[in-house]
Amino acid sequence: MHNHAHEFYINGEWVKPIGSETIDVINPATEEVIGTIAAGLSADIDAAVSAAKAAFVTFSKTRVAERKQLLERCYREYQKRVEDFSQAVSAELGAPIDFARSDQTGAGTWHLSGFIKAMDEVTWDGELANGDRVIREPIGVVGCITPWNWPLNQIALKVFAAIAAGCTVVLKPSEVTPYNAMVFAEVLDAAGVPAGVFNMVHGLGPEVGSAMSQHSDVDMMSFTGSTRAGAFVTADSAPTVKRVALELGGKSPNVVFADCDIEERVRAGVVHCMENTGQSCNAPTRMLVERKVYDKAVEIAIDEANRTRVMNPDDSEYGIGPLVSAAQFEKVQGLIQTAIDEGCNLVAGGVGRPDGFNRGYFTRPTVFADIEPHHILWREEVFGPVLVMAPFDDIDHAIELANDTPYGLAAYVQTASPETAETMVQNLRAGMVRVNGSGMGQGSPFGGYKQSGNGREGGVHGIEDFLETKLVTRPKGFMN
Repeated sequence: MHNHAHEFYINGEWVKPIGSETIDVINPATEEVIGTIAAGLSADIDAAVSAAKAAFVTFSKTRVAERKQLLERCYREYQKRVEDFSQAVSAELGAPIDFARSDQTGAGTWHLSGFIKAMDEVTWDGELANGDRVIREPIGVVGCITPWNWPLNQIALKVFAAIAAGCTVVLKPSEVTPYNAMVFAEVLDAAGVPAGVFNMVHGLGPEVGSAMSQHSDVDMMSFTGSTRAGAFVTADSAPTVKRVALELGGKSPNVVFADCDIEERVRAGVVHCMENTGQSCNAPTRMLVERKVYDKAVEIAIDEANRTRVMNPDDSEYGIGPLVSAAQFEKVQGLIQTAIDEGCNLVAGGVGRPDGFNRGYFTRPTVFADIEPHHILWREEVFGPVLVMAPFDDIDHAIELANDTPYGLAAYVQTASPETAETMVQNLRAGMVRVNGSGMGQGSPFGGYKQSGNGREGGVHGIEDFLETKLVTRPKGFMN
């Protein structure tokens, strides 16, 4: 599948792994092995960290303008490989090809262009009102662990922000979707990223991820994935007191008030929940609807779920592909079955594959109505095309239900009243609140409260996560 499948990118070169273990890469639409990759060992991480540490000495001293030019070259090289990225993501993630091109691959350049602009907005060297000087400097060697669900999105948010800050990087991409990351490494190599500034080692989290988190020469870990795995990264990082940035799970509420355009906003909410086969941490998976229009909203949601097209990734129409893996398929099927066993009101979809599919990790777009806070699907992130719905009585009840989750990544509000929207915005415990279907602007901070993580990604905030703060005091008029 890829000519560097059994190599790692370390110190500006493609190198052979130290061990001989391999990991199968599976096409989720066919369940067939489409290739293998090398599985790294802690010794491979040692080599990558050592290269990053050596490169940091000079790269951390580069001028902001130089790093900006470097990222501009990365942008141009990335654009040349858009189809290679898209084909890789479609094959290994099962993303429909048009969605792979527009959303999955397009996310990389969108964030990169946001970082290039944001470099001019960071105060790299400034003065406080009291006259003291504050310098922002790169934190050091950054270990990045990225997930399979939005692979290029997450690689771009971490790697380009770290490079913009003047850090050096060791990336462990998801072993489930590794090929797009190999193309990414080729892009950075072609753009002339100096040797050791970007390094990549493939492998499993417990082996390679832990080695990175525990490494005394890694100054910061940036992790995106499950809340459970994020806790392991934090524990592994604790003895060396490194900074840990986490972008974790969500169970985001979508609060629908009776005064909005119910037909439009409920349909949009279902589409957004099902997008990427429900495999998005910020998906609006709990739809809370004002009681007086609740029954109507449930009917609309059923219709939209039943209209959602499940399709093979090489089909060009709009729809959703399979779940990413056998493990994910088993998890999602198990949670749907558990909800049915709990007596939850299944109104669309359910267990099993959709009609017309006898293989592949395809799942039926599913809706449960009348879910309550004690049900498993209220609490647990499914990471599949599963929407749960519940009614609320008034705005206080809506706030109470929306915040009744261990997560706090995103929240969505649908209302015709600016006053209602503002009250919700002020009271929702979430890192991002999107009103009436509005999208995020380029460079806006992505991240959450509570068990959804620490830190923000994208734009100025995303670069600042990789910077240290140095205070300089000096006599008045000296060093000015």
